[in-house]
Amino acid sequence: MTERRGAPTIPRGGGRDAITGAAREILSERGYHGTSIRDIAKRAGLSLSALYYWHPSKQHLLAALIEDITHDYFQRCDLALREAADDPAEKLRALVRATVEYRVSRRVESNISALEWRNLEPANRERLDGLRHAATQLWADIVADGVASGDFHCAHPDDARRSIIAACNAIAQWYEPGGGITLPELVERYCAIALRVVDHRG
Repeated sequence: MTERRGAPTIPRGGGRDAITGAAREILSERGYHGTSIRDIAKRAGLSLSALYYWHPSKQHLLAALIEDITHDYFQRCDLALREAADDPAEKLRALVRATVEYRVSRRVESNISALEWRNLEPANRERLDGLRHAATQLWADIVADGVASGDFHCAHPDDARRSIIAACNAIAQWYEPGGGITLPELVERYCAIALRVVDHRG
């Protein structure tokens, strides 16, 4: 057993990671309003007092979970772009690849972020909007650069960007590993779709 000064006793290997894992599981099964803080503590194998040490409320826990998910996604996209060639089409392919791979490998987290965003209280939503906007801006900048350079010929860049993001994000809702299409095939398929949407003629 481990104990912090002034904190409840928390089982070794438990704590924040155990709470986060339990919250992911139960939220994906029951949704925000069908989940209680007691359910999460029980699934994590912790007492309520131990859970409250990390998260003072269910809303705080939801906001922390969505923040971690969004930050993780943004970091993966940023890394993919830094490794891509300095060409709008290649950068778009890199961003599509990072997004598709994330939506497949983190399906539960992706669906929680998409479905439970509406249950964030205004203050939390406003705080996290900046991180979500930063991720969206990565797409917007690539499409704008491609249009400016003449690589992309789409007449409505914002609509093109929204269409590509929506298509990639929806993968988390329907893709099943072993369902007839491999991840590399899925990535290539969606890269081709994205380049058609922006009307790349290279």
